Amino acid sequence: MAKIEIKKYSLEFNKKEKVLNYATQTYQLSRPNKVGAVMALIRECQPNTIEEWEQWYFENATTTGKKAFKITQESLQELGERLYEKITEVVIPEWQEAFNALTKEDCYNYIYNLTINRTYDGYLREKSVVNNGLAKVFPEVRFEESTPELDHAGDIDYLGYVTDKKAFGIQIKPVTAQSNFGNYSISERMKASFENFKNDFDGNVFIIFSLDGEIANKQVIEQIRTEIERLK
Repeated sequence: MAKIEIKKYSLEFNKKEKVLNYATQTYQLSRPNKVGAVMALIRECQPNTIEEWEQWYFENATTTGKKAFKITQESLQELGERLYEKITEVVIPEWQEAFNALTKEDCYNYIYNLTINRTYDGYLREKSVVNNGLAKVFPEVRFEESTPELDHAGDIDYLGYVTDKKAFGIQIKPVTAQSNFGNYSISERMKASFENFKNDFDGNVFIIFSLDGEIANKQVIEQIRTEIERLK
């Protein structure tokens, strides 16, 4: 079967890509509350050409959130200007300071800490959220750790079985992963993974933010309670 070639329209930024991506993600300049829910918008548009998509986007796109506004070329340019300011005034000075202070011992300690210490911290955090939190609130639910064999294991930490076959998913993140978890938005890859999980187990996936082993986003408990009733 002949391989299908898909034309790419994205620009190449080469070595600049890493710093541009880092700063954009760090300062949340590509979130739906800044540029709109772009994948949802393009699926609504169903364009045949990039020109059609570009025109439709600027005619219809708005940001999400309480202070929603219509997106324009000027608003995107303003985001670009903010990105440049963050990189030149904050990121570069911070990185230069880090580069100058970096030692070989730092590199060894970082890899060791990432592999041993942070993994264990995450393990304890997950156990506490489930065993000391969810399992006590929902004693009728059977909670099981995700296994490597599960297709969605990379995005699902625990499954909450409401019946033998129906379950909801849990992803646990430290609050430090997103200091303002109210504005947290998942990637398109994770959205697809969560949809696949729902197709397999009928249940939705819930993201729980952990603060010292306790559930920080308390509102998720009622959302899970509603989901349990739906799955019964």
